[in-house]
Amino acid sequence: MLPNIPQTDKKRIVIVGAGFAGLEIAQRLSKHSDVQIVLLDRNNYHQFQPLFYQVATAGLEPSSISFPLRKIFQSCKNVHIRITQVHRINPDQKSIETGLGTITFDELVIATGADTNYYGMKEIAARSIPMKSVSEALALRNRMLQNFEEAVSAETQAERDALLNVVVVGGGPTGVELAGTLAEMKKFILPKDYPDLDFDSMQIYLLEGSPDVLGVMSDEASAKARKYLDELGVIVMTGQVVTSFDGQEVLTKQGLKLYTTNLVWAAGVKACPLGGFAPETLGRGGRLKVNAFSQVAGFDTVYALGDVATMTGDDKYPEGHPQLAQVAIQQAKHLTKNLKRKLDGKPFEPFQYRDLGTMATVGRNLAVVDLPFWKFQGFFAWLVWMFVHLVSIVGVKNRLLVFINWIWNYITYDQSLRLIIRPKPLPSEINETENNKELEEIR
Repeated sequence: MLPNIPQTDKKRIVIVGAGFAGLEIAQRLSKHSDVQIVLLDRNNYHQFQPLFYQVATAGLEPSSISFPLRKIFQSCKNVHIRITQVHRINPDQKSIETGLGTITFDELVIATGADTNYYGMKEIAARSIPMKSVSEALALRNRMLQNFEEAVSAETQAERDALLNVVVVGGGPTGVELAGTLAEMKKFILPKDYPDLDFDSMQIYLLEGSPDVLGVMSDEASAKARKYLDELGVIVMTGQVVTSFDGQEVLTKQGLKLYTTNLVWAAGVKACPLGGFAPETLGRGGRLKVNAFSQVAGFDTVYALGDVATMTGDDKYPEGHPQLAQVAIQQAKHLTKNLKRKLDGKPFEPFQYRDLGTMATVGRNLAVVDLPFWKFQGFFAWLVWMFVHLVSIVGVKNRLLVFINWIWNYITYDQSLRLIIRPKPLPSEINETENNKELEEIR
């Protein structure tokens, strides 16, 4: 199989990953007709990661926070999209090995983002549910809704409690937002859907290994977020490091035992680098080491952006910039300018990150916002959070759908998307499963 990318005398810039950084630089470079853009991704759509938790809690449909890549670049004749898996980079040969074949490049931009970090705990990786993609968020929604259905018919209270209880591991923005939303579902929505169940026995736990939740934010934001969670009924336990989960029981290093079938893992991320780079090229968390121009160490035509990169030489961020969407977007904008300067024969300019602030929502009318010049919490912070996220979503239709859902949820105290939707397995997958069962029986 061949990628079938037109040959041209234009500079070919290959971009791997259509997240915040990859999409940003692809859109900006597409305006320059003197380059050919090849955008590679495993999915044919861009995902708005900050709202995954709302998909997981039935507040939004996956299509509301996803946007087709080909729709974005319909009028860009110099952009070629290929949906494939990238296996290996050959930076010295300026080529990429993909599921469609080998693709050559003049300039390569790696923006593969980050994935869930289980810190080597295979048992947890096999049984917990992460939230780093739309499909994983949908799987979490299916899991919890199915467990609620099974709880209705549970024979013992212990079995019922295990099906209802939810343990969220990780006190960062994702964990805090998910725990707060689940607490509101428990209070306003689930008792109406399941009148046979006593949701007073349902416990929502938020476990964090460090002393505080939202440790990346200010002390005021951390304290206020914890106060909001306590008021919502979330049981917050800091200083707890989860070590195992057998599908029924969560154990921590400190000796805590919690009974649940729902373990959501939001405790950390690791970079998604591509094969082909020497070990010394990788930094902490598997991130590619880059200089102030986003060039991967040792290569002039290979760049890395966002979560997959750690930029050295910045005294303010000695361990690399935070893995936030704003960092990825700013690096993408800056690299676009530098690539244009390179085409014009001008020298590169170093990147400087401008901290625009961080924010997190905990629940209805509850949010915390840290801006460089102002820190505030509560209802106004919640409005700011909604506005920033709404304008950041790709596509007018998607923004409208999200806004309508938010208004409806706010007025009715309800979410209308509590559907258990599972893809039907293909005949080939069914046959493969049956063959595996037969092999197991023979063994």
